[in-house]
Amino acid sequence: MAIKSVSIRIEEEMLNKIAHIADYEGRSVNSQVLILIRENIKAFEEANGTIKGDITPDLNVKPTRK
Repeated sequence: MAIKSVSIRIEEEMLNKIAHIADYEGRSVNSQVLILIRENIKAFEEANGTIKGDITPDLNVKPTRK
């Protein structure tokens, strides 16, 4: 599976807040964003049915250090 990079524009305050949450959870901002994306995909699929693809929700997400 190929890993792709995505660049996003984000307000500084929002970035600081997500960085705070990521640090609290023992993750990088990147890993925290991946978790948020996976949670959103999971919620969408539960409401609307599975989207085609082989990726599982736990793939490429590091567990918390706590």
